[in-house]
Formats: sequence, C-alpha cells, structure tokens
Amino acid sequence: MAARIEVYLECGKKRTFAGALNWPGWCRYGRHETEALEALLEYGPKYASVLARTKLGFVAPNDLEQLVVVERLRGNATTDFGAIGIPPAVDRDRSCSAAEIKRFEKILRAGWRAFDKTVEAARGKRLAKGPRGGGRSLDAIVKHVQGADEGYLRAAGGQPPKNVKARERPPALRNAILETVRASASGELPERGPRGGVRWTARYYVRRVAWHVIAHAWEIERRAGS
Repeated sequence: MAARIEVYLECGKKRTFAGALNWPGWCRYGRHETEALEALLEYGPKYASVLARTKLGFVAPNDLEQLVVVERLRGNATTDFGAIGIPPAVDRDRSCSAAEIKRFEKILRAGWRAFDKTVEAARGKRLAKGPRGGGRSLDAIVKHVQGADEGYLRAAGGQPPKNVKARERPPALRNAILETVRASASGELPERGPRGGVRWTARYYVRRVAWHVIAHAWEIERRAGS
C-alpha cells in the first residue's frame, strides 16, 4: 500500500502553500489548493535528493492520493507575499525528544549542503530573469538567505554571531541556528521575548529555516538551467 503523507495547507487570498507535516523543507505553493499539492508532488523527488545522505527514509510519493490534507490554515499577507507564515498545529508543541532534535539537525544540514552545492554549481552562470526582469543575483540570494536566517534566529530566541569575519559568518550562523534549536527544544529559552512577543517553537523554527534555504536552492537550480 502506498505511503500516506500528512500535509497541511496554508491558504491565502493569492497563494496557497502545501507542506509535509513531518518533512520540514518540503513545501511548495500554487494559486490554489490543487496547484499547491501538484507542486508539492512534483518536487518530491528533488526533496528526496536533498535528503539522500541522511538515511531518514524519505520516499517521494508518485500519486496525489498519497498526500492527505489533515489541516487547513488561514493565510495572511506573508502567505500572499510568498512565504509560509502560519505554524501548523504540530509546530505549536514546544516539547521535542532527543531523537527529534537529531532528525531536525540532519534535515537542516542536508538543506545547507544542497544550497552550498547549488550556489557553487551556479558560479559564473547567468541566472535567468523573470518575465518582468525580476530576480536576485546569485550573491544577492546568498546574502538574502543569511539575512533571513538572522531574523529567524531572533524570532526563535537566539542571537546572530557577532565579531566574525565575512568568510566565517556562514558556518558561525549555522552553528548558532543548531544551538538555538537545541536550546528551544530543551526549554532553555523563554516562550516570550523581552518585549512580550511569543517566540517560535523549535519545530516551527526548523520548518522556516529548512523551507527557506531549500526553496532558494531550487530557485538557483531552476534559474541557472541546471
């Protein structure tokens, strides 16, 4: 019997995201639910390639019937802008086992490997522009991902590394991300920040970081014609 994969939908007015609950980073969007689910299915093999070295046992589905929608969330302006912005119910749970933390780390490291590999493969190539001439340069994408990671760190209760050289910043930032995941999952970080805002759980934090870096790896791959 085909494997059943639980999926959530984040439905905005202009875009709908479909994401696999148990596989952070495997998330795609479309103009409506069906299109989002079709995009998720299409990118299943690509996600399998990202996780190939992790031995986590991900197998890409080959039929839409394997994608079972278990939750629908009302999107917001972030959703319509083009980013996931609403945590599914499973991500609101702040408790994580040691095995779950280890699994999250494997997924994050796999996403970073895929991103770095794609960036290097695209060096010297001209990235295709959108129909209106839009699209960041390769270096701009790299800076954008790093900037987003810094913002995500603060949202989860961590702090970006300080006083590090430019070439040392990417690994230092990634170490800070992993440390923040562990601290958040173990309850070392308060649920609210100093100004009273609710911090992201470790689960949602991993989902946002993994989605963002993998999505941009796929963008570079597509625009470089790989």
